[in-house]
Amino acid sequence: MSLAGLLDAVVKDPALAEAVRAGADGHRPHVDLVGPPAARPFAVAALARDAGRPVLAVTATGREAEDLAAALRTLVPAGQENTIAEFPSWETLPHERLSPRSDTVGRRLAVL
Repeated sequence: MSLAGLLDAVVKDPALAEAVRAGADGHRPHVDLVGPPAARPFAVAALARDAGRPVLAVTATGREAEDLAAALRTLVPAGQENTIAEFPSWETLPHERLSPRSDTVGRRLAVL
């Protein structure tokens, strides 16, 4: 189900509109946004739509990345869901003597 129409209504908020303009104007290499978790998908989707270039959203955890990617897929127009890529975490800690699973490595390479 696509909620792309909802994005137009939410981006009318002055604070969100200003943040999207700041990121989309091309004069800033990155934009740091702080806000409630529910607003993040709308900010990222609006920025991606208006910037006309790839957008990288960094989250604190893999679960947050999964949730953000799922929410973004509902905010893009129908047929563009495959433009959202999630870069999976390694699932192992650097000091562990375990290798990441091969499917995780493959998904990371596919995103790159």
